[in-house]
Amino acid sequence: MLKPLKPTTVAPPFSAYSHAVEIPPGARMLYVSGQLGVAPDGSVPEDFAGQAHQAFRNLMAILEEAGMAASDLVRVNTYLTDSADVGGYREIRDNHLGGHEAASTMIVVSALAQPTFRIEVEAVAAQG
Repeated sequence: MLKPLKPTTVAPPFSAYSHAVEIPPGARMLYVSGQLGVAPDGSVPEDFAGQAHQAFRNLMAILEEAGMAASDLVRVNTYLTDSADVGGYREIRDNHLGGHEAASTMIVVSALAQPTFRIEVEAVAAQG
């Protein structure tokens, strides 16, 4: 079982994430490449929310294929191309993770691999 860590000697997280997540010995690990807001048919929504929801649907599909769920996420790293999308991102992330608070990093970058991409989400998951 994953053990989230939120020490009282450190300022609390700014949103729904943990400062760290301890993985039990012998856990099965899954490293998920960055997922974009690209649908299975190759289409990319123009708006941020559409891309963010699709990126998380892709992440959840990969977890499911591996026999895992959002509750197995240890770490979620997210790259956004516009700081104005931070609030919307947090709401969408929280919705897809169902309250699970993985360790998390969010970075605003100048661009992703293609100009149409507005979000990329990579993750690490583990099962004990």
